[in-house]
Amino acid sequence: MQFSDLPGWRDADLASALAAFRRSCAVIAEKPPAEHIGDYAGTAADWQTVCAVQADNARVYFEKNFTPYALSGQGLFTGYYEPEIRGSRKHQGAFQTPVYGLPSDLIKVDLGQFSDQFKGEHISGRLNGQSLVPYANRADINAKGLAAAKILFWCDDPVALFFLQIQGSGRVQFGDGTSVRIAYAGTNGRPYTAIGRVLLAKGELEKEKISLATIRDWLKAHPQLAQGVMDANQSFIFFEEKALGDTSLGSNGVQGVPLTPMGSMAIDLRKNALGAPYYVAADPVRALLIAQDTGGAIRGPVRGDVYFGFGDAAERRAGEMKAQGRMFVLLPNAVAARLGKSFSP
Repeated sequence: MQFSDLPGWRDADLASALAAFRRSCAVIAEKPPAEHIGDYAGTAADWQTVCAVQADNARVYFEKNFTPYALSGQGLFTGYYEPEIRGSRKHQGAFQTPVYGLPSDLIKVDLGQFSDQFKGEHISGRLNGQSLVPYANRADINAKGLAAAKILFWCDDPVALFFLQIQGSGRVQFGDGTSVRIAYAGTNGRPYTAIGRVLLAKGELEKEKISLATIRDWLKAHPQLAQGVMDANQSFIFFEEKALGDTSLGSNGVQGVPLTPMGSMAIDLRKNALGAPYYVAADPVRALLIAQDTGGAIRGPVRGDVYFGFGDAAERRAGEMKAQGRMFVLLPNAVAARLGKSFSP
């Protein structure tokens, strides 16, 4: 297919995508040339070649060095952002909710090391004798604490911390005015449950009105019930502190590079290629985004979570983003020459 076949391509601003792609190129440059980039995206050598091309004009660069392919069918596209919470190094006053670092007894297993059929799949748990058993769920952690995990600091708002865990990373501001990033360090491995579905099943919210804002408002308005609803999501995220760094960018995604607002996207690593450019046509978003992250709820070949950045506007846009749409992958011309025009990712 041609770039002109991509809906809205001519009007898309590609500058953020090029900046994000350059950051991915720094990671790809360190890979062995023969290493495969996903199941269909060729080798690191193919990408190192296009990464070496210098370009000031993003549109010219992508159109000259890549070939677009349509992924089959439509899929769901959502959004995420970088939230900020308030924290205290001391357990005092309103600061009663612990923010945990990675537990020392948490074990993460890459199932792909045992069988190719499980490539991209991980489980987490703890040892009980010689057996790996499930780690404590959210309700147990909240009720009993975690002796094996360091408390990084204390938060004054359990609902705000819950939404930060959903986003996967964020910022914390302390009373002295200093701020740090808190980046994803790991998960307890329990299944993720969208609490919007829980509230829908309970008849507390209407399907058409479910959004980040309406869910948060409900939790705030029902403090006696909020913890039980949040505990329905068994998944629990652990963090590590990082320097704030460039405030125009987000925390590092799974590829190890900082996320670019409207230039980065989370994908299903089992289905798609980390570091590759994907064009998304899902109103209101029509943008080229670089696959630099993943998430527990991101499942399927046509599924993306668009990174909107930091601040109130980013939060609002991410919270409202839930649309069906199409996704297209851009592959280096050398890869496309081997695959042919009839290839379908």
